[in-house]
Amino acid sequence: MDAFVQYTLQGLAAGGFYALAALGLAVIFGALNVVNFAHGAFYMLGAVLTAVLLDVAGIGFWWSLLIVPVVLFGFGILVERVLVRWLLGFDNLYTFLLTFGISLVLVDIIKLRYGVSGLPYEQPAGLGGLLSIGPIQLPVYQLFVFVFSVAVCAGVWLLLAKTRVGMIVRAATEEPDRARALGINVSRWVTPVFGFGVALASLAGVLAAPFRAITATMGSNFIIILFAIVVIGGLGSILGAVVAGFLVGLVEAYGQGYASTFSQILIFILMAVVILVRPAGLFGRRESV
Repeated sequence: MDAFVQYTLQGLAAGGFYALAALGLAVIFGALNVVNFAHGAFYMLGAVLTAVLLDVAGIGFWWSLLIVPVVLFGFGILVERVLVRWLLGFDNLYTFLLTFGISLVLVDIIKLRYGVSGLPYEQPAGLGGLLSIGPIQLPVYQLFVFVFSVAVCAGVWLLLAKTRVGMIVRAATEEPDRARALGINVSRWVTPVFGFGVALASLAGVLAAPFRAITATMGSNFIIILFAIVVIGGLGSILGAVVAGFLVGLVEAYGQGYASTFSQILIFILMAVVILVRPAGLFGRRESV
């Protein structure tokens, strides 16, 4: 029983991280209908920039939580304005191929500059060690990631669902023609939404820096898991991305604890089962399929 509780807590901690990373992917798809395969590369850039800021400028983890998302927000806006926006009116395959190409370019640039061995990054002060709850031990940093991720996910949901800005963004992206008829400048809102999604990916990268290997390819496998999470939750559903992130975290933790050989396979078995039962995902709309 103690082992089950231990795996559950570890799964929730990992699920918070997955939920935050998948949230940006869901925001971009839900708002722009863009399958952003470069999301993993933006996640990698967040981790790499965190390590570079510490090495070059002595900027620590806490400041990186603020600086890196802002920098990648600007980079995301640049990518959308220069490349993505010209393909928004075409089939999703075009933006998928474009973002796949962007991912390859970014990975190769980091490989050329920093190699493939990875960048070092120490765990931030005050977040090391283990938290003991009876016989159960949980790394303090994982607990921090869980709490921080839940807070950010809740904040994003409140922003998009409960504020006037969120209402305008949803109107401009979901019903652009009607929004234009009401005098909303649609193009003004599409660009920052893409940048916001990229910023969320980079924020997940900052959180990953202290406990995952920082390499140019760290986002290559990660993006596959994120796509599985978004499909399970429902394409474009923010609530679905968050719930599916925690669900995948639990499945992965139980798999590593009880059947380590099949821990990754279990995620895609879960995805297959969800698609068979609900083709639109847990919280997706049928017209999104």
